Amino acid sequence: MVPFQQRKDCVLEGSARVTPSVQPHLQPIRNMSVSRTMEDSCELDLVYVTERIIAVSFPSTANEENFRSNLREVAQMLKSKHGGNYLLFNLSERRPDITKLHAKVLEFGWPDLHTPALEKICSICKAMDTWLNADPHNVVVLHNKGNRGRIGVVIAAYMHYSNISASADQALDRFAMKRFYEDKIVPIGQPSQRRYVHYFSGLLSGSIKMNNKPLFLHHVIMHGIPNFESKGGCRPFLRIYQAMQPVYTSGIYNIPGDSQTSVCITIEPGLLLKGDILLKCYHKKFRSPARDVIFRVQFHTCAIHDLGVVFGKEDLDDAFKDDRFPEYGKVEFVFSYGPEKIQGMEHLENGPSVSVDYNTSDPLIRWDSYDNFSGHRDDGMEAGNKQNTNSQSGSISGGLEDQCPWADTHWPSQS
Repeated sequence: MVPFQQRKDCVLEGSARVTPSVQPHLQPIRNMSVSRTMEDSCELDLVYVTERIIAVSFPSTANEENFRSNLREVAQMLKSKHGGNYLLFNLSERRPDITKLHAKVLEFGWPDLHTPALEKICSICKAMDTWLNADPHNVVVLHNKGNRGRIGVVIAAYMHYSNISASADQALDRFAMKRFYEDKIVPIGQPSQRRYVHYFSGLLSGSIKMNNKPLFLHHVIMHGIPNFESKGGCRPFLRIYQAMQPVYTSGIYNIPGDSQTSVCITIEPGLLLKGDILLKCYHKKFRSPARDVIFRVQFHTCAIHDLGVVFGKEDLDDAFKDDRFPEYGKVEFVFSYGPEKIQGMEHLENGPSVSVDYNTSDPLIRWDSYDNFSGHRDDGMEAGNKQNTNSQSGSISGGLEDQCPWADTHWPSQS
């Protein structure tokens, strides 16, 4: 049988190989059939990131039958290798077959290609640290079905979290986590995921000071018009979420090709935003019951200190690799500290060629990508979300919300 760690000819080449410097004493697993399963499906990606942190990932397109079979094989391998000393963190949709196969599961799922709430990142790191410090034989298993960016967020965040203690015996682990993140995640991660890792690192180190002032969003300006229609131009509308709950839907802006260099979507009175914010800009196809995502961006208001914030193309999820979005394109957010209309912004008014349809009762406009996250995927390449963090592992997760100082309702004040 081919040793499991030496398989490297699957779709995700080299992902199942354990580098000696990362896992010096791990012996090839010869008494399990995981390798055979991988040869059949080439969908399983299992990596010992460190000796005590294991990443198990499947692509979103994984065949359901092979996925369930691989889940069983992985469960058998983990029980054989680690007995009852492993705790599984499910970072994707909740599935009953996962909790049936594994005795200890923490549910921390969030939508694929998105970033979790900042408080959730803190809770995951605290849960990992609690489990790993409870017994030197304990290991953490990060499970994900979809883009590996979810695993990358956790690995990078825990790398910064564990760096606070700066113990010499963890230096090799931090190096291994850093290498895994840079080699495996950076090429496929989303800009918002990197932004939230930066937030987390900055809040831990104190380099990011917290802004507790309320922010009111008045204008979203798209500089550079994406070409989503055959003749150029697009028909954008916004959906804004706070804590993954929709709080605003704009009208549909019709922007003919070459008619504008920018478009301003104005919200009056200003929209109060606090905490984890997701803004999605859709294109409503002309005479078609379909929509495309133009860009998506996530940010946390605690890290916003300027009333004018600009995200370049490289900062926008989806758009950063979409040729339809101009390379020079950027999105500007204009905030204030109150809901009243900002004076002196008349120059932001759109030209006469831009029309707006305020019929937002259209089911296509109201359709929420995140309603059924716990059940199934329902928005093409994207997943929905209801941010639940229930646990199946007893006291391991107890009191995490109290331990984490970054809940939206009680951010500590820093001057």
